[in-house]
Amino acid sequence: MARFDRYLLSQLLMLFGFFALVLVAIYWINSAVRLFDQLIADGQSAWVFLEFTALTLPNVIRITLPLAGFAAAVYATNRLMSDSEFVVMQATGFSPWRLARPALVFGLITAAIMSAMTNFLVPLSQEQIVLRNRDIAANVTARLLTEGSFLHPVSGITVYIRQIDEDGTLNDLFLSDRRVADQPQTYTAAQAYIVNANEDPEGRPQPKLVMVNGLAQDLDQETGLLFTTHFQNFSYDLGSLVDTSDFRVVSIRNLPTWTLLAHPKAAAELTGERLGWVVQEGHGRITQALLCVVAALIGFAGLQVGGYSRFGVWRQIGMAVLLLVAVKFIEGLVIDPVRKDPVLWTLLYLPAALGMAVSGVLLWWASRARRVRDRAFPTDPGDGAEAPA
Repeated sequence: MARFDRYLLSQLLMLFGFFALVLVAIYWINSAVRLFDQLIADGQSAWVFLEFTALTLPNVIRITLPLAGFAAAVYATNRLMSDSEFVVMQATGFSPWRLARPALVFGLITAAIMSAMTNFLVPLSQEQIVLRNRDIAANVTARLLTEGSFLHPVSGITVYIRQIDEDGTLNDLFLSDRRVADQPQTYTAAQAYIVNANEDPEGRPQPKLVMVNGLAQDLDQETGLLFTTHFQNFSYDLGSLVDTSDFRVVSIRNLPTWTLLAHPKAAAELTGERLGWVVQEGHGRITQALLCVVAALIGFAGLQVGGYSRFGVWRQIGMAVLLLVAVKFIEGLVIDPVRKDPVLWTLLYLPAALGMAVSGVLLWWASRARRVRDRAFPTDPGDGAEAPA
């Protein structure tokens, strides 16, 4: 690799690292705030919160990679043009096509990082998130051990605990079960304990709430009669509060890319998704890497168009941004047709192909404009200009 290529590539990678760090931090903080409200409200520990924020990091990086690559290409090109470094290289005979070579290598590097994310790290992290969500949903104990607040672990259930002792004793418990609208039940107890009873078919213990010295109230909606029962000991099944049937461990986002592309029908049957969604997910992982190359080339080539202006290259930057937005807009348009008809999977590669074509047109335009300027201002007297006296 030529010295100039190494220099420009190092600038691109350094700026890419900076912009990626900033964008990942912004996205990650936003997702972490939502996770904090959700997990802490459910009574989970800070360790669970840190675990979930770490598992969401690969997906956040996947989202920000194309933006970071585009921003690095624009910023580096603008700075080198402002410092007249590109002018020097063009004076030595470098065409816009030749100058774009390190930008292409930079795009391929970001594409390789994106491929590692979409094909390996993101599916693994999503699978772990689904498994941990299922475990947390089944862990009713953590969501009940909050004193002095009315809690709603599931719809129709209200729990209040006045005080929790160090040994786990629940004092002054109130539990209202209104999951069946015409048969509301209310339980109050002086003390209660959460114990793990027999295991379920999957090997997980079933938690039970043992209430001591309490009162059970059943209201008959038809007659309006209230039946009360005093008890010394009463066991309430907490496992019935949790429905984990919606948590599918196997999802198209968890499956390997090879399975999605080579065996789409088997993947659809395994996950319960439609065939079009499976095809779109598999090819979409490839097109996301290609769009990283497109973002880098558009960011570089867009600033090569146009001549010198004392106002800078803001018009070229605006044009490059609009072109990238147009590519992303086309990407959104082709998703729905493929999900409806998987035979149209080639449409998913249309945005990347158009982006490559636009980058080539911009570089051709910049090369043509430069040749016109060279012919208009010849420097060799043999080219038709009069030699100075």
